Amino acid sequence: MSKYILPVSVFGTVFGCAVLLKTHVTGGRCPSKAIINGKTVVITGANTGIGKETARELAQRGGRIIMGCRDMEKCEAAAKEIRGKTLNPHVYACHLDLASMKSIREFAERIKQEEQRVDVLINNAGVMRCPAWKTDDGFDMQLGVNHLGHFLLTNLLLDKLKESAPSRVINLASLAHIVGKIDFEDLNWEKKKFDTKQAYCQSKLANVLFTRELAKRLQGTGVTVNAVHPGVVATELGRHTGLHQSQFSSSVLSPFFSMLVKSPELGAQPSVYLAVSKEMEGVTGMYYDVMTEKEPAPQALDEEAARRLWEVSSRLVGLEEEGQSAKSNPPAEGQSKATQADPAQTQGQSPGPAVSAVGL
Repeated sequence: MSKYILPVSVFGTVFGCAVLLKTHVTGGRCPSKAIINGKTVVITGANTGIGKETARELAQRGGRIIMGCRDMEKCEAAAKEIRGKTLNPHVYACHLDLASMKSIREFAERIKQEEQRVDVLINNAGVMRCPAWKTDDGFDMQLGVNHLGHFLLTNLLLDKLKESAPSRVINLASLAHIVGKIDFEDLNWEKKKFDTKQAYCQSKLANVLFTRELAKRLQGTGVTVNAVHPGVVATELGRHTGLHQSQFSSSVLSPFFSMLVKSPELGAQPSVYLAVSKEMEGVTGMYYDVMTEKEPAPQALDEEAARRLWEVSSRLVGLEEEGQSAKSNPPAEGQSKATQADPAQTQGQSPGPAVSAVGL
């Protein structure tokens, strides 16, 4: 019997430490009990994962929820489920493909025409470490969906957000931004060899830079904007990572990994906190690690890079021509608009990015 004591003790210690670590990294539930009756919340990528759980909890708190998703069948099913669980009839599914500038503009126009107000915009959708896919407009898929799509959507809804002030914008970023680098000479990976990890990290750094620059431009309007790393969450977003691409990873590493990640329900708590808590009133331009304000990586504090990214992004999505973005200087040489996607190259690819979020 004694020969089993050591192995059992070691296993118990490891398991106990894993449980304590998981408890630490989850951050717990949103402490605010705020009710948001009469407020309208727009959430991108809300049919699964963090987005769906965010929509459910905010619906439970009385909000009018607009779920913007690419897959309408899944979105309708999720909206129906949330209405049934929360008994809140004001949960709506709307088509939004962040890999298409046309779709984003149509969605934004519908919101402006049909909604009296937008109190909270949660830019939740994302794609992570996918192959070298291109959006409908020829952008790198990760930059296009994670940054440019949300950049355009937010700008198109700014007037509605200002009219509804005090209002809030929440951008789901990631801890991955700390190793990100903005390559202004080749944002869309047209010149260098594609690196799926660096492409993701670049897009997440762009989220934080966008947050800080937007906060500066919105001073005095009553609209706040903050970025948040939700933690490491078990969602569909990680399906392109190595953890899911080998028998060893799936059978041996995955069980241990699952002990350290949190559920989508807990992963939604940081977004809920930033959306409803009184403590966040007037707070803007900040980066949150779960529900704790943290200083982002040094490159995310580069004000010149943030300004330049805004200018380039405005031109790429066509805001400069429309006068909807702040007046800016011409972009630097070598930053031509991304080429249109070649239909021959896109055949056989995934129909589009999954709209969910995870903090990896």
